[in-house]
Amino acid sequence: MYPLAYIARHGQTEWNAERRLQGQADTDINELGREQATQNGRRLAQLIGNAADFDFVASPMRRTRETMELMRAAMGLDALAYRTDPRLVELSFGDWQGFTFAELEKRVPGSTKSRRAAKWDFQPPGEGAESYEMLLERVQPWFDALDRPTVCVTHGGVIRCFFRFVAGLSKQEAAGLEIPQDRLLRLKGRSLEWL
Repeated sequence: MYPLAYIARHGQTEWNAERRLQGQADTDINELGREQATQNGRRLAQLIGNAADFDFVASPMRRTRETMELMRAAMGLDALAYRTDPRLVELSFGDWQGFTFAELEKRVPGSTKSRRAAKWDFQPPGEGAESYEMLLERVQPWFDALDRPTVCVTHGGVIRCFFRFVAGLSKQEAAGLEIPQDRLLRLKGRSLEWL
């Protein structure tokens, strides 16, 4: 049984809007992303009551840190009073980072076919590239160590991993999930619910 947690994906970036594979590229959120983060912070303030009871943790990437800081500011809290954990960083797309699927196909026709066939276990080419299964192995120890109510800002891939090992979604279901940037995910017991 996990403690209560609220999980947010970082606000939109220009690369999200362009559907570029972002991975571990350290991008910034855009104007819409800032609005999303502020909105999520206001919603969170209504949901959690005493924020002092919660641990606040984010991926150390710029887009997640700015999202956390805007959320905390919207809650009336010190924007910088949170910690980061490198295990919450998005998966690496290796040599594919920064490209759209259309651009990858134009460069090497058929190159994305294997990913479409088995998205969860597919490892892109390039040094340090990860599959979702590799990401799950990195993220699960962080999640299993949760010992108090937590607010977490992380990435779409990490949230897909939460659905895989908490909710028991199949690899195909977890890999195919749409992860919104303007909603909060609540973990209560062993159930996950978008708010």
